[in-house]
Amino acid sequence: MCLIVFAWRPGHAQPLIVAANRDEFYARPSLPLAQWPEAPDIYAGRDLEAGGTWLGVGADGRFAALTNIRNPHQPPARRSRGELVARFLSAKMPLDDYLTDVVGRSPEYAGFNLLVGTRDQLWHYNAQEPGPKRLDSGIYGLSNAGLDTPWPKLLKARAALQEVLHDPQPQALLALLGDAQTAPFADLPDTGVGLATESLLSSIFIASPSYGTRASTALIVQADGSRHLVERSFGPYGGHLGEVELKV
Repeated sequence: MCLIVFAWRPGHAQPLIVAANRDEFYARPSLPLAQWPEAPDIYAGRDLEAGGTWLGVGADGRFAALTNIRNPHQPPARRSRGELVARFLSAKMPLDDYLTDVVGRSPEYAGFNLLVGTRDQLWHYNAQEPGPKRLDSGIYGLSNAGLDTPWPKLLKARAALQEVLHDPQPQALLALLGDAQTAPFADLPDTGVGLATESLLSSIFIASPSYGTRASTALIVQADGSRHLVERSFGPYGGHLGEVELKV
């Protein structure tokens, strides 16, 4: 993923609300949101190049998602970050043990933010920080830097999420993820990729000939543990490819 905004509300009738965009090169093969045949407790999209995923849910209320940390100077990684999500969703080990394992393995991956949770707790781990943090109730945003780094797209998406939390519906979450307005040049971060690329990447929804938002996902978790997921898939220039809705 390249943008995740989420409301974590333990004790609420809908404790977790997520709106997330996965940005990737269109040429990288993937499958849309579905139940995994070999792991029927997992519901997620799938990266066909490395076999992992960017966001999904599993048994026992498990949820996981990740974003990349943008750093054009980081060395090549030995492993795909998408396996971090897939391993948590299929793991039987307790959440704390899994996070300890991830911290030990983090040098094997390029920079990442990882969200992992169960019905009663949600954790964030930035691979460039000392260790994972358990999140308190709140409305949060992740892009390609630290948690709540105030990039324009993150601030805009997080504010839009707050506006719909009185009655969160998948279509409203997907609508906020479709905002293609780029930020003013003066507000752009400098992550080392050049002004033109910073501008392209500054919108909530990215569209270009070769790279852009491949999937927009809305997730609503109910207090009884049931999950409602809706995912829209996109191709070059933001062309709509399809929509999947699952209630699990």
